[in-house]
Amino acid sequence: MLWVLCSLLRSMMMRIPSVHPAFFLFAATLTVAPGIAAAQTSVSASVYGAFSGTTTGNGIEQSPANQAGGIFEFRHISNPIVGLEATYSFNRANQSYTPYQEATCGLPCSPELENVQVPANAHEITGDWTPSIHIASVRPFAVLGAGVLLNVPSGNETTTYSCGSSCLPVTMPPGSPTKTTTTAVYVYGAGLDWGLLPHIGLRLQYRGNLYKAPDLTSLFTSTGAFTHTAEPMVGIYFRL
Repeated sequence: MLWVLCSLLRSMMMRIPSVHPAFFLFAATLTVAPGIAAAQTSVSASVYGAFSGTTTGNGIEQSPANQAGGIFEFRHISNPIVGLEATYSFNRANQSYTPYQEATCGLPCSPELENVQVPANAHEITGDWTPSIHIASVRPFAVLGAGVLLNVPSGNETTTYSCGSSCLPVTMPPGSPTKTTTTAVYVYGAGLDWGLLPHIGLRLQYRGNLYKAPDLTSLFTSTGAFTHTAEPMVGIYFRL
């Protein structure tokens, strides 16, 4: 079909030399493009695992806990280049803060702060660019975007003290206040929509998040370093 169309256009260009060839190229693009990538609007829900790295800085080692989460996406794709989505995701994001210095034991034993644990939830809202192509029943896509990440403590922090090897660790009652941190987050990734029924399909996706380590404890600052969370996910999309 495409070969026949190009032959007709070539014949027309030879017979109408006064018309610029770019006009016919533009007309051919408009004719063929809808068959390559049909527009699609969809909503989806997916579950994922959040795997975060450890950072160091400001005399602190900060270790987020690996957790499960969920994400909701509203996506509209107009053509292979123009695709946009809005997302909201949630997962547990407990933080562990450990000072570099080692505790020393005196006489009598005077415990020193060893570790701070802060239970927290992470809420993320992003706007993403999602270029894609449509091939038969599958649609590979890429993701590139930015948004806001809110880390909200869900309880009081727990502090653990120790004093060298001759003293037993002691967990003190919670009491120190915590604080919410709001940071920018940068998102990248890729995935695949696989149509199973006319309006329902499977979405396989990987998303990576880059952001500054959250500062949730009042006892000292966070590492202040950029950290990364990897989110492999699987879900269902519904095409509107």
